[in-house]
Amino acid sequence: MNITVYCGSAMGDSPAIVEAARQLGQWIGESGNRLVYGGSSVGLMGVVSRAALEAGAEVDGVEPQFFIDAGVEQHHLTNLFVVETMAERKTMMIGLGDVFVALPGGVGTLEEISEILTRVRLDMGPHECFFLNVDGFYDPLIKMLESMIAHGFFDEADMERTHFPGTVEELARLVAHSQEHPPTRKGGAFLAQFG
Repeated sequence: MNITVYCGSAMGDSPAIVEAARQLGQWIGESGNRLVYGGSSVGLMGVVSRAALEAGAEVDGVEPQFFIDAGVEQHHLTNLFVVETMAERKTMMIGLGDVFVALPGGVGTLEEISEILTRVRLDMGPHECFFLNVDGFYDPLIKMLESMIAHGFFDEADMERTHFPGTVEELARLVAHSQEHPPTRKGGAFLAQFG
């Protein structure tokens, strides 16, 4: 299965997050899966991609030309797909992926995984998304989503398909369960209210 990972080009300030990125890449390789990511060699992108490669994974990077011009692309990837814009990168990473995971990151990471949240809500595939919630990094987002539910902008059913595992081990269990027992889709119920 192809696991699309969204993460930053910065390391952040937490050794635990860096270690989680390394463990994530290692798990992807050791479990026989394929990594799809943003193509860079720097920050958490570099950590997860190097760990996946070292663990024997095939790795697909999707990198805008202007980042390649800046010299930050990762070398020795299985495939490096070069695109012109960030929007093209996001579309290709979605098209290549089966499972979608966000490591802690910045606004770019949040923007990319938000697209997956929207697709889950609209039943456009995938049917779930995963936030690796290392040291409670995504706890404020959980509270925001709960506020959206309270105010009628998000559904409990959508929240049930949005997961916040705290460790890579927990993520691996959730992904395995998801593959064996896909959650019931809403059958277009959200869109039906407009038709």
